[in-house]
Amino acid sequence: QEYLEFRKERSRMLLSRRNQLLLEFSFWNEPQPRRGPNIYELRTYKLKPGTMIEWGNNWARAIKYRQENQEAVGGFFSQIGELYVVHHLWAYRDLQSREETRNAAWRKRGWDENVYYTVPLIRTMESRIMIPLKISPLQ
Repeated sequence: QEYLEFRKERSRMLLSRRNQLLLEFSFWNEPQPRRGPNIYELRTYKLKPGTMIEWGNNWARAIKYRQENQEAVGGFFSQIGELYVVHHLWAYRDLQSREETRNAAWRKRGWDENVYYTVPLIRTMESRIMIPLKISPLQ
């Protein structure tokens, strides 16, 4: 009964909802519990239809440029729901370390090539900064 009341209350607060079934890129790290404190960036890329294989092939080579600080948490792509959507999840100590890590990637030979080949595949992109809840295994 309590759950049904909660559902009714929640439905008044919910403005929209969308679901996706995501698969993990095979070349990416599997998400592991992390000690904190960290912030997380969820980058979402909506790709042009038919470009997922090209995107994956480029990122399979490019991920090595972003592994040094263990900031790469997970990389996923949509299988059900809106298709040709990619999510990258990154961990940083704070916004300053995010900026430093991202700038360091640009100084590595080859990173700019990855960007050059993947940017034309993107229709839209979004970045969200998230702070984990105390119950999250990603701290």
